[in-house]
Amino acid sequence: MKKIITSILALLGLAACSQPAYDNAGFEVDSFTTPSGKMVRIHALVHSSIRIEYDGKEIQIDPVTKLGEKTIDYAAMPKADYIFITHEHHDHLDTAAIRILSGDNTQLITNQSCADILGYGTVMANGDMLRVADDFTVEATPAYNTTEGHQQFHPKGRDNGFILTLDGLRIYIAADTEDIPEMAELKDIDIAFLPCNQPYTMTVDQLLNAARMVKPKVLFPYHYGQTDVSGIPSQLEADGIEVRIRHYE
Repeated sequence: MKKIITSILALLGLAACSQPAYDNAGFEVDSFTTPSGKMVRIHALVHSSIRIEYDGKEIQIDPVTKLGEKTIDYAAMPKADYIFITHEHHDHLDTAAIRILSGDNTQLITNQSCADILGYGTVMANGDMLRVADDFTVEATPAYNTTEGHQQFHPKGRDNGFILTLDGLRIYIAADTEDIPEMAELKDIDIAFLPCNQPYTMTVDQLLNAARMVKPKVLFPYHYGQTDVSGIPSQLEADGIEVRIRHYE
């Protein structure tokens, strides 16, 4: 049975690959293939900052130039075709990074709060869907806290997670959220990014619950700070979820 599952994942471009490649800047890179054979390369930058290359397009998620002692040189990267900002906190919204990555044709997609701060941007609210190209759609998903005393960090209805569907490959970027019931409604998720650091996002147990609701083929814990996520792969093995730990501290 294990060989059968591995073969199916290989056909989907999601075969088990616990060891990443590295790009020229030293960032870990995971490669996937869409159903029609297009390449998707995901670079693990830092924390919640993700760079995605897809079919000649550059996609940046929550780019930040500096977090703690780590600095990201966005000037060494191509201009972004699309920038997605999930919410207004400093480790997600960085005007310097946006400025460096923006070119004449860059499209910035975010929530109302960030658009108000920036003075521009395509606004999506929870539940909205946007087709940004013939083979690229975006869905805005809820992202919020539910634990008593934590709701003020990410109130319900303000922030977005995003599902990027690239030529049929569905990537769920949960943003700062806990294991909310809306996750059970998500369908056909190939790759998921789920956050794991209290008090702002999830505990390890909450992440495990979220993963079992979302049922991605491949899971990247991210935004985990000092949280120990090393035990997550073995805890989800029986669920058939491949977990890849990258440097998303």
